[in-house]
Amino acid sequence: MRMLNLGVVAHVDAGKTSLTERLLFDSGAIAHLGSVDGGDTRTDAMDLERRRGITIRSAVATFTVADRKVHLIDTPGHTDFVAEVERALGVLDGAILVLSAVEGVQPHTRVLMRTLQSLGVPTILFVNKIDRRGARHTGLLHDIRRMLSPMVIPCNSPDDLAPMPLGVPAAEVLAEHSDAVLQSYVDGLDPRLLHRELVRQTGEALVYPVFFGSAITGAGIDALRQGIVDLLPTADPASSGELDGTVFAIEYSGGRRFAVARLFSGTLKVRDRITFASGSGRATAVLDADYREATIRAGGIARIGGISGLRIGDRLGSATATPEPARFRPPTLEAVVTSPDEGLYAGLSHLADEDPLINVRPGPQPGSLIVSLYGEVQREVIAARLAEEFGVKAEFSAPQVVCVERLKRTGHAVKRMGETLFVATVGLRIEPGEVDSGVRYQLEAERGSLPAAFMTAIEDTVRAALATGPQGWRVVDCLVTLTHTGYSSPVTVAADFRNLTPLVLKEALEKAGTVVCQPMEQADIDMPADAVSTVLNLLVRCGGAPEMPVVRGDSATVRAIVPSGRLREIEQALPGLTNGHGTLIARFAGYQAL
Repeated sequence: MRMLNLGVVAHVDAGKTSLTERLLFDSGAIAHLGSVDGGDTRTDAMDLERRRGITIRSAVATFTVADRKVHLIDTPGHTDFVAEVERALGVLDGAILVLSAVEGVQPHTRVLMRTLQSLGVPTILFVNKIDRRGARHTGLLHDIRRMLSPMVIPCNSPDDLAPMPLGVPAAEVLAEHSDAVLQSYVDGLDPRLLHRELVRQTGEALVYPVFFGSAITGAGIDALRQGIVDLLPTADPASSGELDGTVFAIEYSGGRRFAVARLFSGTLKVRDRITFASGSGRATAVLDADYREATIRAGGIARIGGISGLRIGDRLGSATATPEPARFRPPTLEAVVTSPDEGLYAGLSHLADEDPLINVRPGPQPGSLIVSLYGEVQREVIAARLAEEFGVKAEFSAPQVVCVERLKRTGHAVKRMGETLFVATVGLRIEPGEVDSGVRYQLEAERGSLPAAFMTAIEDTVRAALATGPQGWRVVDCLVTLTHTGYSSPVTVAADFRNLTPLVLKEALEKAGTVVCQPMEQADIDMPADAVSTVLNLLVRCGGAPEMPVVRGDSATVRAIVPSGRLREIEQALPGLTNGHGTLIARFAGYQAL
């Protein structure tokens, strides 16, 4: 049986979880059709998800359709949990992007579509809520072509949901990437050719089929299920080769920790030894997507137990894999967390294991911690989970924008044995690196000049110390070079280097000097043409640098670079300035000196 890893993505409240529930129910995978309002859906398993009616963690469920076993990955729709979507995208064979026929193309819908296109993920668009009052048909299809992609092909009628034959309109789209279809205009349209091209071009993410329906009533779902079978590519479980897979989630079940991975090649079973970037380990449990012990083959989802070192993003079987660049904006807020209860660090560390972008680190006061955040909803969810799962009542400071420090120049410092209390010599040079180059570390001193444990202690301490620069922010994009070393055997221990290295690094940083840089966003705003001047005034007032607006008839678009800390203010003011017709899409645009 072939396998399909299928992601369901959407702007919040488009009906993504309801669609997931409907697909599971109609395929016989579940006996009861749950609802978001009723709090009994299959993929929203956390009590908090059911109470709030939103998806917080990506969840995997399975169903069978025709000869395909589908691993259905339901992802969060709220932008505060976009990191969950980020992790899921890298393991998909195909995706369903859900839109609401009432709300239409929303800002996050456009962000998701743009990301799916950039990754080349074969995607079906499902227009949900077609039965609701205010649902739009033809006008929405026009918006989809204008805002998402002109390469869309309706596969059922929005009026009666009947299948639509692939006629001249579909041929015009398919002809963009097929000489055979173009020639068929002369020789007469061949329905079989059009269908073959629809399958091929969908699989290559060149065109995007559109289905209309209702997840609640089930209308149009049969057509969508057939589209999943006919149009989306599958993985071949017979694929041979060395083990290759990606960990995209961490789960806790029955008190046990599981790394959830998608396999691209090879097989995996219990007691197999797995190599990954930071080490290796033997799996004490290997479960499939239905939590049954099994041998997992290419295309499958494996829940791996017993290897505590496995982290989200690890590439199985590849010790030299390079991390993929982020596809969505990183969290740009942080808050200080305190609690009168014990267990704050343990609870936050547990949550950070599931979501590394929380990025827990020591706070300014003893016992306090700092966490990175996307927004208020995420903060509320973290606080609720700490209280309910760990019995920790946490208090959060007002979130502030996360800045970074960049070096002004090169700095060098050396401290030798006899100059300090530590029996060690360390010399470090720190110099600016290219933007987005990260923290790099290299040796100028001979590798054999110190035992390996001492070398490791120096490098680990350098990387840890750069998390807090001279002005209190993380130091980024720099090259650190170990220039001098020395020790006295058998007196010197690794602790000498761990204690001395921060002092040397601090002096080198003071000589180099740093500048604080704030995060910036590239904001693309669509609006009525008569709102251009007021929107431009808003952008300038919020510290933005807008480009020249582009006006097309009665609509206009403007792009601006704005401080991340003012983005929410712009989002809140935009509806009032545009009579509710303005939309904003933001993407992270790096850091800029304050």
